[in-house]
Amino acid sequence: MRITRLPDRPRRRRAAAAPSLRGALGCALTLGLALTACGGGGGSGSEGSPEDVEAALEEGGTITVWAWEPTLEQVARDFEEAHPGVTVDLVNAGTANDQYTALQNAIDAGRGVPDVAQIEYYALGQFALAESVADLTGFGADSLDGTFTQGPWNSVQAGDGIFGLPMDSGPMAMFYNKTVFDEHGIEVPETWDEYVEAARQLHDADPSAYIAADAGDAGFTTSLIWQAGGKPYTVEDTTISIDFTDEGSQRYAELFQQLIDEELVTDIAGWSDEWYQALGDGTIATLVTGAWMPANFESGVPGAAGDWRVAPMPQWEEGGTASAENGGSSLAIPEASGNKALAYAFVEYATAGEGVQTRVDQGAFPATTAQLESEEFLNTEFEYFGGQRANEIFAESAANVVEGWQYLPYQVYANSVFNDTVGQAYVSGTTLAEGLRDWQEACERYGSEQGFTIE
Repeated sequence: MRITRLPDRPRRRRAAAAPSLRGALGCALTLGLALTACGGGGGSGSEGSPEDVEAALEEGGTITVWAWEPTLEQVARDFEEAHPGVTVDLVNAGTANDQYTALQNAIDAGRGVPDVAQIEYYALGQFALAESVADLTGFGADSLDGTFTQGPWNSVQAGDGIFGLPMDSGPMAMFYNKTVFDEHGIEVPETWDEYVEAARQLHDADPSAYIAADAGDAGFTTSLIWQAGGKPYTVEDTTISIDFTDEGSQRYAELFQQLIDEELVTDIAGWSDEWYQALGDGTIATLVTGAWMPANFESGVPGAAGDWRVAPMPQWEEGGTASAENGGSSLAIPEASGNKALAYAFVEYATAGEGVQTRVDQGAFPATTAQLESEEFLNTEFEYFGGQRANEIFAESAANVVEGWQYLPYQVYANSVFNDTVGQAYVSGTTLAEGLRDWQEACERYGSEQGFTIE
């Protein structure tokens, strides 16, 4: 196996540049989480068969995999060992935005396209709509129904087509610094109103400490709206509606505006050196994010081992259990791949086969129900979190993700203009409600330019 990689990057969600969608709108796009379908999918339709996959493994060959997920390194080695005639060229072409840009450039140029690409759920629809990824149904992907939790499984489907296989998921939880909370006598908040009160109590006790770092993040914002029951995006064929005045969106905007107005959150940029330091020294007391975060704590904030714990994310209603997803990726096969059958064999191995446990053992959070329901997984004690069995909280969150959420089929573009709109609430006098209105208008303009009907 050959590994080509840039320096390690954290597993996270970022905005990305947007491929043009104009040429894809001759197809209808009906999708649980906003993809396209043209006789069953974006791309040239289902192809291949399980027999083709077996034949490709017997014949052997080389496949190129673009992914930033570090646990795939061992998966690739194991796959090669199980199939001696196969070589996996694993390339870190960048995380999210960087890779999507490189992938789109390769597709446009008609050369250098990988056989497999890691694509986050929110971005998959855009590549499917542009007919850049293959429908995997013919290879047997439809037989995996029931293998994955419903949210990730829905996110890779479009009509009768399946455009990737879920690699992981990001059900949300609240990571909190128990040492800091205990020092100031702060109770773990169970609702978002209690979260605001905890933020006030913390900052009053220590003006250098903040409940969270929030400089504006598209993924976090949409996840919080999702949890609040908001459904700002409606996609029906080529008709799109965007409404950030719905109840869930307004709930989010009103509550987080309090945190901004009272200066209860710090504007430290996420994933920066300063951010990791603040997580370690008590400046940042909570982080509400996806279940993929523990490995980043262990590698990025090793000195705070034992200080942090995990709790369910705060609720909008007292006694509620609602959750949402934040992050998570699929493995997809570009339409331009010249070795789709062998690529599918690797994708299935990594997402539904023996590669899943390999990744879980290295800290990945699975999308497979077998792992999420296993006693071994649920009883895993996290030394970093004081021996807590955090997977119990993550698995419960995965089971309580609010249904019915949709992304735009050009969510990659939408996220790329977030800081120019909603993000202004963190650096100017603009309110979150005004920023959401501006974001809506920008996304409506783009959709109209791309040929969608905007209602």
